[in-house]
Amino acid sequence: MIRIQGLTKTFGTGEAATRALKQVSFDIQQGETVSITGPSGCGKTTLLHLMAGIEQMDAGEVWIGDTPIHLLKERELSRFRLEKMGFVFQSYHLVPVLSAWENAALPLIAQGVKRKAARERAMDALMRVGLADRANRYPSELSGGQNQRVAIARAIVGEPLILWADEPTGALDTDTAEQVVGLLDMLNNHYRTTIVMVTHDPQIAARTHRTIRMQNGRIVHDGGDRS
Repeated sequence: MIRIQGLTKTFGTGEAATRALKQVSFDIQQGETVSITGPSGCGKTTLLHLMAGIEQMDAGEVWIGDTPIHLLKERELSRFRLEKMGFVFQSYHLVPVLSAWENAALPLIAQGVKRKAARERAMDALMRVGLADRANRYPSELSGGQNQRVAIARAIVGEPLILWADEPTGALDTDTAEQVVGLLDMLNNHYRTTIVMVTHDPQIAARTHRTIRMQNGRIVHDGGDRS
C-alpha cells in the first residue's frame, strides 16, 4: 500500500548541512501497524513527514497505492491528505474556541460536508473514542488524555486509509497512554486502518506488527511481528 524508495533529505547547506535521511526504502502493507523508533535526531519524524507529504524530499519516491505523492502538486497533495489520511501528534493541535465535536468535524467541513452531516459523523467518531458525553466541552475543559482522544476522533472522522501518529503518547501518563494505544489497536483491528507511528517507547513499539529502528538517517532494523 505504501512504497518508499530512496528517500533522502538534507537540512541546511554547506558545512552546516545535516543529512536527515539517507536513501531510505521500505514497503508497508494495507492494514499493517508500524512503529518507527530511534534516538532523538535520527530522522524518524522527518521520515514520517515526507511519507505524509508534509515536507518535500530532496530525492526519492513515495507511493500510496497507485498515487505518486512525490509528484503531486500542492493543491492535489492537500486534497489527498484530507481525503485519505489522518494525523495525530504529541501536541493535540485542537482549536481552543471550538468544542470537541467541532474540532472532530474540521476535516469534514474542510471537504465541504454540510454542518449537520459533519456533526453526526463527528459524534460517531467521538463515540468510538469514548467521548460522546464530552462533545460540547472545550479543550480547556478536558484532560490531556481526553484532548488526545478528540484528536484521534478528528483523525478518523473521514475514515482515512492511513493514520500517521507522531509521539501520540509522549505527553501522557502511563495509564492514559495505554488507553490511547488501545484505541489505535481498535482502529486497526476493526477498520483495518494502516497506522504508522513514531515513538520512543519500546513497550508501545512492541504493540505494533512491525518496528523500524533508525539511526543517523538510516534504517538499522526492520521487522518483528507482534505476538
